[in-house]
Amino acid sequence: MNYYTLYNCSIGNLILKSDGEYLISIDIQSSKNFISNNENYVLKDNLPIFYNTKNWIHNYFLGLKPNPKDLKLKLVGSEFSKQIWQILLNIPYGETMSYKQIAQIIAKEKGLNNMSYRAVGNAVGHNPIPIIVPCHRVISHNGKIGGYAYGIKIKKFLLTLENIQYKD
Repeated sequence: MNYYTLYNCSIGNLILKSDGEYLISIDIQSSKNFISNNENYVLKDNLPIFYNTKNWIHNYFLGLKPNPKDLKLKLVGSEFSKQIWQILLNIPYGETMSYKQIAQIIAKEKGLNNMSYRAVGNAVGHNPIPIIVPCHRVISHNGKIGGYAYGIKIKKFLLTLENIQYKD
């Protein structure tokens, strides 16, 4: 059985989804996924994972730098996407990585000469657990903000919250 709960925070309304033990996704109201594909989910507010996630998000918006590894996350996707998302989890609060840097890490791990930045960007853009898996911390190698699946306004807000400098 899959469950969801609603949470309102500084960037708007979120839908937190869980399999009952692990957090499996967060939908942000401004995204095209918000309130979609919820027909297989049952509203349940009192799961420990939801309590812990809401507390994590609350602390994040207070600037307390909670560790994403403190939450039980289940990242569902291709092996390549999961590899990218693990890199994202290691980007410290207040710091960024470029798509190029991530591509270089993946290429090195796979023993390749290079890796497509576009493939990296696609995996970053399909991150199912934004904010906690900090895809907003990925910017272009020239310091420009790049894209964000949940809208540039939210990405700018999150980067500013973490005192991260970027170019418009």
